[in-house]
Amino acid sequence: VQLQAFGGGLVQAGGSLRLSCAASGSIRAIPVVAWYRQAPGKQRELVASIMNGKIIDYADSVKGRFTISRDDSKNTLDLQMNSLRPEDTAVYYCNVQRGNLNNWGQGTEFTVSS
Repeated sequence: VQLQAFGGGLVQAGGSLRLSCAASGSIRAIPVVAWYRQAPGKQRELVASIMNGKIIDYADSVKGRFTISRDDSKNTLDLQMNSLRPEDTAVYYCNVQRGNLNNWGQGTEFTVSS
């Protein structure tokens, strides 16, 4: 399954942005889908994940502001981001995991201006 992320750009602080990730094949049987991000000079970190369709986890820094969702009928994974802050600036990567499968999208970058 190949992944392609969309939705990056420039947004003002306090604004909203929605990232989408399209999979080349079905993600219905993939138990773990996630978004990660990597800010300049920092390690890649988990932003949000869905496990087994039920367990949703968020980084403390985005709780209450970001919402992850998956649509198995469209093979997409989205990240709705509200109340954006300059520290959210990063390259965002979508990710799917199942057993030995651990695929990453190419990353989409956005900048939050203060």
